[in-house]
This record gives sequence, structure tokens and C-alpha cells, in this order.
Amino acid sequence: MWLNMVASTFLLGPAPISDPGEWRGKVVPNHPRILITTAQIDEIKKLIEHDDGARSLYQRLRQQAEGVLNEPVSTYEIPDGLRLLSTSRQVLDRVYLLGLLYLLDRRREYKDRLWAELESAAAFPDWNPRHFLDTAEMAHAFGIAYDWLYQDWTEEQRQVLRQAMVEKAFNPGLAAYKGESPFGWWVTANHNWNQVCNGGLSVAALALLHEVPSLPEEILTRALHSLPMAMNEFYPDGAWQEGPGYWNYATKYNCVSIAAIISATGSDLGLLETPGFSVTGHFPIYMTSPTGNNFNFGDAWEGILRAPQLLWLAKVFKEPAYAYYQKLRARSPLDLIWWTTEGHSPEQSGWALDRYFRKTEVVVFRSRWDDPNAFYIGFKAGDNRANHSHLDLGSFILEALGIRWAIDLGADDYNLPGYFGRQRWDYYRLRAEGHNTIVIGEGPDTDQDPKAFAPIVRFVSEPNRSFAIADLTAAYKGKAVSVRRGLAMVERSYAVIQDEFRLSNDHPVWWFLHTRAAISLSEDGRRATLTEGQKSVVVVIDEPVGASFQVMKAEPLPSSPRPAGQNSNDGIQKIAICWKGAKEGLISVRVHPVWSKRAGIPSKVAVKPLNDW
Repeated sequence: MWLNMVASTFLLGPAPISDPGEWRGKVVPNHPRILITTAQIDEIKKLIEHDDGARSLYQRLRQQAEGVLNEPVSTYEIPDGLRLLSTSRQVLDRVYLLGLLYLLDRRREYKDRLWAELESAAAFPDWNPRHFLDTAEMAHAFGIAYDWLYQDWTEEQRQVLRQAMVEKAFNPGLAAYKGESPFGWWVTANHNWNQVCNGGLSVAALALLHEVPSLPEEILTRALHSLPMAMNEFYPDGAWQEGPGYWNYATKYNCVSIAAIISATGSDLGLLETPGFSVTGHFPIYMTSPTGNNFNFGDAWEGILRAPQLLWLAKVFKEPAYAYYQKLRARSPLDLIWWTTEGHSPEQSGWALDRYFRKTEVVVFRSRWDDPNAFYIGFKAGDNRANHSHLDLGSFILEALGIRWAIDLGADDYNLPGYFGRQRWDYYRLRAEGHNTIVIGEGPDTDQDPKAFAPIVRFVSEPNRSFAIADLTAAYKGKAVSVRRGLAMVERSYAVIQDEFRLSNDHPVWWFLHTRAAISLSEDGRRATLTEGQKSVVVVIDEPVGASFQVMKAEPLPSSPRPAGQNSNDGIQKIAICWKGAKEGLISVRVHPVWSKRAGIPSKVAVKPLNDW
């Protein structure tokens, strides 16, 4: 059923544009025409004058621009031997910052400093097409700079910019589209590389339409053929299998490219009709916990997610909760370009407390919106084959009282040997044992099947009891006949994590929860108290009888791989249960935030089989 649904997704996406004439004749002949027009510049000035939020953001950006004036220009540096990406992003950030401030203030210092940046990057030997993200982000920067300041550049300066885009972006980009480049695999990818590479090239192509013969047309046409392959991944609920961090990267470029097409042609060319795209802004907001950090599954880092594209999505799809979220986090020029006076919180907008995102197979529960101390749980099943995935099926995070008690360690160093190759599953942070899930058996092999897909087979959201059950059987192929994990938020005040399994052999079963908190165990080991400052949660074993917690370092089991150079996870411990002795078992654990000193925590509660939840 699921496979058939996914296979049909592509058919639901927008038809790629095959005839350049469909948009060629619509392209606005004057500049600026990408993301912003002369009329919109005047609108932004009015917002700065009348809206406190826009004015505060503008002042922040001015301070940043003043700092950039005295910084050296970017140079060609590939410190890890692979990526020019940090340089490309620095150039892009400076283009947006100095370019927008120049359009608003007309200070010559901004234009002159911006030209120094562009002149340096134009003289680079290449924009590192072997790691095409670097090329795309630089093309994006040059396209914006060329378009926004077109009237202020001399013809000689425009020629420098055009030549750089043609030689360093369009030529290797066209080779990628034609299958003539070893680095063009992204053309048929269904993840963030597709949106970033197509988006960067599209912005540059829109900047040079009418001014460079044929090549920008062909680049844009091919980009419009490729982009739906990634956009179809938003179906059905707008979620993103690479996680919220890569959702941000992918959708930023997706939105920039569509917004640029609209501002340049007056049409979205059908891209806004992609199923799931209109609701994609729900995903990062639900993935954001009460403390403001994100549910950082996969290759992601815990932290605040800033997504200016939510302001654009709020306008396009008339969803004020998107704008509310981002206005609290606004820091960038795009925030000011897409600023809106609208905005209502998810609670004001009537959003549910719980959400299940299909295909990505992620569930979140919370006790309240707009409360930094609220109870929050994120629970992940899904697809181990997804780009940037970890072996984390069944893992969860948990927050309460303004603290993340059960954490996801996130990514390790991308430059570790084989991180995106054969050694990927040797690194602790990417293995199941490095997550808050179960491990069946021990040894150097992968501790979940890297090809496994685990569906959420039941999801219930009710005021006093919400839960989800994941079928994890595929993750433990060859080790188990059946594995299911249920996670419940009960009375919006405590959690139950329950695992039921039938094994193919007498494998040990490990249960893990990683935390930064101090840990103390009761005398019998069946209760663990996690403490940070004056706050605490209590973790209790209900089943099996006789099981106890042990405190372990966040490091591999003795028989697991220990490759050099991986993160040592200092300051992090885990509580663990090791279950042995039978082929069939059940582990049930409660997590009780201590909401008040007088709150009693039952030493035992009745355990119901998952079938009776």
C-alpha cells in the first residue's frame, strides 16, 4: 500500500515545463526582477517606518552590514579537500546583506564592498563543481547581485558577472543536466541537493535571460524538469525525510526558486500545486520543541531553526502560523524582504497538540503550545534509506520543564572517513546504539538493517492519552520475528515507552536513553532520577520484573566498532536495560517529569499489551 502510494506520487506533481515559450515571453525585461522589484523596495521602506518588528530587523541588518565593510573579501579555500561551500555561503550572505541595504539606503560603501566580494569570487579558478552545492550557491549569489544592482554596475562589471556565471555555473550545470558530468547525479535526486542545485542555477538563469543567448533558457528549462523529482517528496503531509535541518535547506532554495520565477514571470508555472507543498510549513513548527530547539533526527544538530521561507509560504498559502513562528526568529535579509504584519500562534490558529507525518513516519506530542516548560515527545520510525538518515528507527526525544532530558546526539563530522560511504554505520552517533531505541544482539555488524522501513501502524490523539505504535520488525531482520514499540503521552504529564518482541534466537536486547542530566539510581535499580539544577524526571521500569537500569557512557558496546576520530560525546551518559534469557519479551518504562515536589510517582502501574492500547 505504502509503496504504491509513493510510486504514484510523481504522477501527482506538477508537469515539468517543456516549452520555453510558456515563460520566455512573460519575463519582466527590467531589473530588479528576482524576489524583489522597485515597487517592493518602496513597500519595505514603509514597513520599516511603521512596523516595529521590521524596523528592529532592519537596524540589526545595518549593524551587520557595517561590520562586513571592514572584513576581508572571501578567498578560494577548500579546507577539507572537498567543499568550497563555506566560501560560497559567505559570498551569498554578503550579497543579500549588502545588496538589500544598498537598495534601501543607496550608500555607495555597500555597493563598493559588494563589488570587491564579487570581483574576488569571479576570479576563482572554478566554483568547485565536483561538489555542486558550492557552484549552485555561488551562482545564486551572482544572480542576485547582477539583478538587484543591474542599473548601478558598469557594463564592464556586468560583463565580469555574466562571464563568471556562464563559465563557472552554466557550463558545468549544463554538463550535469546532459549526463556528461561525473558530478551531475543530483539532477535525478529526490532530496536537498536537487532543490539547491536547481534553485541556484535558476536564479542565475533568470538574471541573465534576454542578455545571454540560449544558455539561460536551457538551464531554466532543464531545472524545471528536474525540480519536481524532489518536490514530490513533500507528499502527503509536507514532511521531509532528511529531518528539519535539511527541510530548511531544501525548502529555502525551493521557495527562492519559485518566488524568483513568480517575480520574473508573474507565474509559478504550476509548482505551487505540488501535493503537500502548501502544508510543508507545519513540519518545522511541529518539529520545534517548547525550548525552541528542533527534533534533530538524522544528520542534524539540535538548535533553533530559522526559516525565512516560512514568511513567504505564509503569504502564498495564507497560513499566519508560519509567519508567527519565523517573525520570532527573524535575522536575515530574506526575512525583511518577505516580512508580513500578519501572524497568529499555532494555538490561536487552532493547531492540534499532536501530529503524525506520514511517509516520514514521525510523530510528536505536546502538552501545550506557547509554553517553554511544556511536555514534548518526538518519536521516529521511517526509512533508514533516506538521505542523511541514521539507524534510528524507534528513537525518541523528550522535553519537560524547559529541559531536553532524552536527547538525540545528531550528526558526527562529515569529514570522517567513509561517513557517506561504507563506514557510515560504524560510527556510534549513526548506529542504533547511539539513539534512544533498542538494539538486538551485539557485535560489529550494523545494529539495524540500513534498508529497513518502519511504519507507524497506529496513531491516536486524545486529550488524556495520545500514542503511536511503530512496527520495527524490518529493522532487526534475521534477529527477530516481530518487534513493536509504542510511545504514549498520558494525561499530558508522563510518558510510557513499551517494546514487545519475539526473537529468532536468544539475543540480548538493549534499551537506551541518552541524556545530559546527572543520573542517580534507586537501590534496586528500577528507578532512575535524571537531574538538572532543581529540576528532575523519574524513569521507572514496570516490566520485566527483575530488570534494572545501569548507567553507561555514550560510547559503543564492547563488541561494536570503534573507529578513530568520532565524537567522544563528553558530558553525555545513557541509562540502559539489558534483557536476556528468552525469545519473547516486553519492556515497559515510564518517564515522569517532576512537575511539583508534592507530586507522587507510582512505583508500579498495570501494563497493557500494545494490542490493547
